[in-house]
Amino acid sequence: MRVALLTREYPPEVYGGAGVHVEYLSQALARVNDVEIQVHAFGEPRPSPLVSGTYQPWDALPKTPPGQALRTISVDLEMAAAIGDVDLAHSHTWYANLAGHLAKLMWDMPHVMTAHSLEPLRPWKAEQLGGGYALSSWCERTAIESADAVIAVSSSMAEDILRAYPTVDPDAISVIYNGIDQHDYHPDPDTDVLERLGVDPDAPAVMFVGRITAQKGLEHLLAAGRYLDPGAQLIICAGAADTTQIAERIRGMARGLAGERRGVHWIEDPLGRPEIVQLLSHSDVFVCPSVYEPFGLINVEAMACSLPVVASAVGGIPEIVVDGVTGLLVPIFDAGADGQPAEPERFARDLAAATNELLANPERSHEMGAAGRRRVLESFTWDVTAQRTAELYRTVLGR
Repeated sequence: MRVALLTREYPPEVYGGAGVHVEYLSQALARVNDVEIQVHAFGEPRPSPLVSGTYQPWDALPKTPPGQALRTISVDLEMAAAIGDVDLAHSHTWYANLAGHLAKLMWDMPHVMTAHSLEPLRPWKAEQLGGGYALSSWCERTAIESADAVIAVSSSMAEDILRAYPTVDPDAISVIYNGIDQHDYHPDPDTDVLERLGVDPDAPAVMFVGRITAQKGLEHLLAAGRYLDPGAQLIICAGAADTTQIAERIRGMARGLAGERRGVHWIEDPLGRPEIVQLLSHSDVFVCPSVYEPFGLINVEAMACSLPVVASAVGGIPEIVVDGVTGLLVPIFDAGADGQPAEPERFARDLAAATNELLANPERSHEMGAAGRRRVLESFTWDVTAQRTAELYRTVLGR
């Protein structure tokens, strides 16, 4: 069966978990006997033989909000027109969902979409994007309510879909977890990356990896930094910011924390996967303070490197991080409609307390890290994800 994977991100242009998902899923699906994969992506041509087409937004459309959403839609139009002779379209994120929906109508083919997040659960985007958020929400709603099958990356996400879009048939939703490449993500004994970045390999370290966005909760980790063990380093690998305003505010918080304590390593330059893996391998605790996380692939990546995880107990994270076994979960009490904790100071202190607990008990942390890698190998590999996805394709196609 010929499948068109529709995505905004594909290597080397990957900036988030959805892009990592499509990268590895496409490779794993290509190893399934009866599946032929054709990747269609936004942006410049890609070197991968799996990529059948790449598409640029229309230059006549504005590059600032809300015009950015119109530029996305222009790519979707071209993508849908180019898909052509395949059996099924599978779209990822709102950026490509409309392309999948249009392909369904144009080419009379089934449309499968993977919900990596939901626009109604990211209300902070309305302030950032204005009318662009209304357009992104429309694209997602149109696609998800008409898709032949919807893949939720966690059971929590499946519940969120039904709450946000009650007209979706529950039987159309399948839960298929994200995966990990256990050969790429494993403990790395080398220290050359640490030395280059000025990280002390002999001092305890707490690590964060994520975009500078309200969703990832970095501001809460920076607030927690005031209460972390003063002997611990804090390594922050900060990805692309949603807006310049958010970037300036978070950078200011990081500078303020660095002025209060030693060992704050703010790394905003893009790092390759091997560099991230080495940093994870030599850290003692990974912290994921997200306020919204349908799955949280970064936690799986940390666990694959035998690192215990302290994470907020939101979304799909409790399906990944087993509290007291592979890490510690921290509740967000009385979160409002924007997902932010009603008592941010309490949340920051609780994050710090859980992290300090593991820093103070290296033997327990080591046991949790080992348990985390075992859990990844048992439940979160891309080959398992690909086999389940291919089986869903066969069901949708009646094969």
